[in-house]
Amino acid sequence: MRHAIITAGSKGLGKKVTEQFLNNGVSVTVTYRTDKEKALELIDQFPTKQEDIQIIQADVTSHIDLKNLVDQTISRFGRVDYLVNNAGPYIFERKKLMDYSFEEWDAMIRGNLDAVFYLLKLTVPYMRKQHFGRIINYGFQGAGGAAGWIYRSAFAAAKVGLVSLTKTIAFEEAENGITSNMICPGHIHGGWKESSIMDGRRSVDNETPIGRPGTGEDIARTIEFLCHEDSDMITGTIYEVTGGMDVIHRYR
Repeated sequence: MRHAIITAGSKGLGKKVTEQFLNNGVSVTVTYRTDKEKALELIDQFPTKQEDIQIIQADVTSHIDLKNLVDQTISRFGRVDYLVNNAGPYIFERKKLMDYSFEEWDAMIRGNLDAVFYLLKLTVPYMRKQHFGRIINYGFQGAGGAAGWIYRSAFAAAKVGLVSLTKTIAFEEAENGITSNMICPGHIHGGWKESSIMDGRRSVDNETPIGRPGTGEDIARTIEFLCHEDSDMITGTIYEVTGGMDVIHRYR
């Protein structure tokens, strides 16, 4: 049985990714930062798959927590086939670059860029031994072109750095059967993060060109495709799943 590590995989977009893997017969290790009660709901949701689910508290800005995450995963499941870097700090308040504190900047870089480096260092050696691995990182619309994002400077800077990291590891590890790609979700907010595509089609969103809100399942299905064994020709790519919305300039 293949195994996935999904950071922040117990709620939001990560929860739909976790559900997609479990429904496809993949065991999972998911992390949560503070909401343990929400994380434990996965056990109730999948009562017949309790042996396939591991839940670990981890702060992705902590190198110690990430090492513990991978150590516990290997101890219990013996392998890592998929690494989905879903977690990443985000500052919802709209503020210009000069209004960010040093602490806020550090948190954005550590959580959205450094954490991925640490997890790659910890998991890629196992993927090399298996001669198989799928790495999925998260970005934002336009990240592949190093776009500026007004009021989101620290987050954007970290994610643009992650674009280069995503592509570099793809080139370096291709010979080991490992792919690396980035997903850039559109404007998926609130309860839609844990909703299905069918739910989205029952609603109207006039801001999105396709006419419906984006959902967590839209992201999960894209990740599922990129993680398939036969998707090995797809690596070092940036996938935007936005429904045609211009996310960057919607507040201008």
